[in-house]
Amino acid sequence: MKDLKKEDIKQEVFDLYDDYAHNKLNRRQFVEKLSLYAVGGITISSLLNFMSPDYINTLLVQPDDPTLDSEYITYNSPKGGGQIKGLLSQPKDNKTKLPGIIVVHENRGLNPYIEDVGRRTAKEGFISLAPDALSPLGGYPGNDDDGRALQKKRNQQDMLEDFIAAYNYLKTHENCDGNVGVVGFCFGGWIANMMAVRLPELGAAVPYYGRQPEAEDAVKIKAPLLLQYGELDTRVNAGWPAFEKILKENNIEHTAYIYPEVNHGFHNNTTPRYDKAAATLSWERTIAFFKKHLQ
Repeated sequence: MKDLKKEDIKQEVFDLYDDYAHNKLNRRQFVEKLSLYAVGGITISSLLNFMSPDYINTLLVQPDDPTLDSEYITYNSPKGGGQIKGLLSQPKDNKTKLPGIIVVHENRGLNPYIEDVGRRTAKEGFISLAPDALSPLGGYPGNDDDGRALQKKRNQQDMLEDFIAAYNYLKTHENCDGNVGVVGFCFGGWIANMMAVRLPELGAAVPYYGRQPEAEDAVKIKAPLLLQYGELDTRVNAGWPAFEKILKENNIEHTAYIYPEVNHGFHNNTTPRYDKAAATLSWERTIAFFKKHLQ
C-alpha cells in the first residue's frame, strides 16, 4: 500500500470530500466515487484514512495547558436550543477584564479541532467561548459523520440564536470587558456573517469560507469584517462578488483575502485540506484584526 502524501491526491478527491463533508454525498456514494482514484498502489482504504480528520496528533494547545483556564459551561438560549454547552477558555489567573471571542464550529458540532481553536484564541489574550450547537441532541457525538447527521436535524435559524445567546452570555461575563467578536469556519463562517447582520454592536467578525448573507440582510451589517476564502473553494466563492458589491456600496468596513491554491477548510489542520502557510497567515491576520477592533 502506498504511503500517501498530499501531492499524491488529485483535486477531484478534495472536491469529492467537500461534497461528502457538506452532505451532498452519503458515505456509500463517497466511497464509490473515491474508488475511481484508487489506482497506482493507492487503495480506497488508504484514501479514506488519509482524508479523515486526525484529532489525536494535531492539537496545537493541549486541553490541560498550564497557562489557560478551560472549562465546559452551559448557558441559556431561550430562542434556540435551550441549555447550550460550550468550552470557555481564558488566560490562567487573569486579573483584568478581557475582550471576548465566540468561536463557531463547522457543520458537525464542537469537535476537538474547534475546541483547540478556542484555546488558541485564549492564548492570544482573549476570553473565548466555543459553543456546541448539538447540545440539544446530546452534544458532539465523538465523530464527524455522526456529528453531521445530528446537525442536519437542527434548524439553522435556531442554531443562529444559540450563538447570539453565546454572544450575550460572554458580553456580560465577569471577566469580559464587553467587547466581543466572532470567528467561524464553514457553517460557522455563515454564522459569523449572520451575527454581524443581527448584532449591530458586534465588535468584529471573521468568517472563514462562510456562506454569504442574502442582499437584504447584508446591508444591515455594522461590524468590521475580515473575510477568509480559499481559491479552490468555488462553491462558497461563487457568492463573494455579489456580497462584495453590497459591502462596497454601503461603505461597510471589510477586508477580504482569497488564499491561492488552497481548498475549503484550509485552516483545519486535522485533514489534508490544511495548508500550513495559508492557515498561519490567515490566523495572524485574524488575531491582529481582533486586537485592532476589540482591544
